[in-house]
Amino acid sequence: MNATIELIRLYAKQLKLPTIAHPEQLLREALANHWSYEEFLVQVLQTEAEQRKENQRKRRIKAARFPLLRTLDTFEFENLEHVKPETVWSLADNGYIRRRENIICMGNPGMGKTHLSIALGILACNDGYRVRFYSAPALANELVEAQENHSLSRVQRQLSKVDLLILDDLSYLSFSRQQSELLFQVISERAERASLIISTNLEFSKWVQFFGDPMLTAALVDRVTHRAHILNMNGESYRLKESRAKHGKVDQS
Repeated sequence: MNATIELIRLYAKQLKLPTIAHPEQLLREALANHWSYEEFLVQVLQTEAEQRKENQRKRRIKAARFPLLRTLDTFEFENLEHVKPETVWSLADNGYIRRRENIICMGNPGMGKTHLSIALGILACNDGYRVRFYSAPALANELVEAQENHSLSRVQRQLSKVDLLILDDLSYLSFSRQQSELLFQVISERAERASLIISTNLEFSKWVQFFGDPMLTAALVDRVTHRAHILNMNGESYRLKESRAKHGKVDQS
């Protein structure tokens, strides 16, 4: 039996079938359940296919470069005063990506915008979509560096290939004019062509303070919000609620 196992491992390595290279558990199940040759072959191939699918899912999540992992199951929906949980859960099937729609998470800090963006991004990865997460400042810096190194077109091509681009923390307080202009190009290029998730503490009327030109900004907002899911996530910060619960209500007198 040991010689047979070694042959299986050798052939599995040559054929690049890593799961089959460790067949001991399957062999035990086959003997215990009296599988036919056909049943055993189906189980072998199914196990390899499922493992490959899981490895691909993990690679997509790694390639997305999420700063941390979050799920909808752990999202605190009770903190949302203006968004119903069923509205958020309706996005979990990734239909908005297939329809090339956007999601705008708009609200003050501490309301879970980043958590929600990551959770939706992971669901997209699970469903086979290519996802890339950026904080807006990080993407702005990368674009500026690429422009200075004459590699901007390469970076833009890479961004255009992802099915879902997540842009977190869009706030005019963090960016130079050059950064704002380059981010404008990225957002404008994707609008209505592929999906975006944008989290921001800026109302649309204030985007002009970030992008500058009123006419161009109005056109960009119109394109980004066309058939978009706009989530009003304003409310009392859950971090502030946690602080109050931990330390007691702050004396306002």
